[in-house]
Amino acid sequence: MGAPPGYRPSAWVHLLHQLPRADFQLRPVPSGFAPQEREYQQALLLVAALAGLGLGLSLIFIAVYLIRFCCCRPPEPPGAKSPPPGGGCITWSCITALLVGCAGIGIGFYGNSETSDGVSQLSSALLHANHTLSAIDHLVLETVERLGEAVRTELTSLEEVLAQRTELVAAARGARRQAEAVTQQLQGLAFWRGVPLSPLQVAEDVSFVEEYRWLAYVLLLLLELLVCLFTLLGLAKQSKWLVIVMAVMSLLVLVLSWGSMGLEAATAVGLSDFCSSPDTYILNLTEEETGLDSDILNYYFLCNQAVSNPFQQRLTLSQRALANIHSQLQGLEREAVPQFPDAQKPLLSLEETLNVTEGNFHQLVALLHCRGLHKDYGAALRGLCEDALEGLLLLLLFSLLSAGALATALCSLPRAWALFPPRNPSALCSGSHPSEPLLHAGLEPVTPTLVSFQRATPRLLEPPLLSCPSLWGPGRPCRLLRAPVSASPCGSFPGGRRRSH
Repeated sequence: MGAPPGYRPSAWVHLLHQLPRADFQLRPVPSGFAPQEREYQQALLLVAALAGLGLGLSLIFIAVYLIRFCCCRPPEPPGAKSPPPGGGCITWSCITALLVGCAGIGIGFYGNSETSDGVSQLSSALLHANHTLSAIDHLVLETVERLGEAVRTELTSLEEVLAQRTELVAAARGARRQAEAVTQQLQGLAFWRGVPLSPLQVAEDVSFVEEYRWLAYVLLLLLELLVCLFTLLGLAKQSKWLVIVMAVMSLLVLVLSWGSMGLEAATAVGLSDFCSSPDTYILNLTEEETGLDSDILNYYFLCNQAVSNPFQQRLTLSQRALANIHSQLQGLEREAVPQFPDAQKPLLSLEETLNVTEGNFHQLVALLHCRGLHKDYGAALRGLCEDALEGLLLLLLFSLLSAGALATALCSLPRAWALFPPRNPSALCSGSHPSEPLLHAGLEPVTPTLVSFQRATPRLLEPPLLSCPSLWGPGRPCRLLRAPVSASPCGSFPGGRRRSH
């Protein structure tokens, strides 16, 4: 079969079309596009189920990793003054995973735009084809009505004026028969009239579905972008509650990413099967939905020299009939007008109608040629099989990067969270020793001399505040900062009496 102009199956189409397919019983399924067959539907569902399997494995891995981290951690040495080794590496691995997720979000936005452009090109081609078919119907209807009006009025008046000359009346009746023959032949050219399948309705349905698909992906991309950014913010601010909330949101986005991955993979495989040989499926589907002859469909979908124009005979007969009418009117004008001046007005009106009919006829010949509709067919295939398919593959890459980045972040966030310094106000207000977690974080204990100094001046100075080390690197000694004067120090009761030790 001839390929539409400008369309050739891409390398991605050939690659995806060569992938093996199997049904639920793992029996091989042909790669031909047959969405109405049960085995082919099962093959696509099995492709989508692979993403579900990946989601299950990733959740099991995350659960096992977190259980091992929470329950099987080695005890810390009692006198340890530095954070566990590898803390900075864990944090940076989490940050790197989130940055990879952000890069995947950029790829997702581009892929979503490419898919939308391809579907928009498909809708535009359908609308242009609908305009061509509507123009054919309109021209045929207008020409038939104009000729019918001319037969009923001008030719009838001309016959009445020429009633005294039998040979002239016979010529006028001959022009009537030719006009009726043209009308009959032109009515057969409106092949799309009464067809239940409307390209306009198909284009509207496709645009409606694409609008909501585009919006759903934009919301998913924005949700993942917010999760990545707020997770990075929580790590930078060392905010435990923000990291916990973002961990829960990351789990939700992980499930959505694997779900979209399954949908994208099944759609891409099915679309590659369709794009590898689209003519056969579209011909069969259009013939089933419209009831048109296969000759007409082959002419427009294939448009090659091996397929002849099914309207060529009608066009030839109509052109000959119009030429005969023109010659008969010229003969009547030469012979009848000198004898019957009243015949000049209907003859001029008939010639004007004939000129308009010939102009409409030439437009019909151009519109009925297969070039226009076949060009729309090729544009629709290029939009669907090139731009839309490439966009789907980019969305598939986005889902894969997103799933991997979020799974890595979910494994790294608890370990990074464990490295956050404790925020216990009672530890900062006690006048004795630092808390045990601060000792483990590598902080230097407060000396007894400093404690005695604090006890000696309870109302002038607060206990020293500790500036804890960051989790980005090895621990550093805390700096002792002098607190402002307080009217109610931590070491005193509200009444001003010192607490006994």
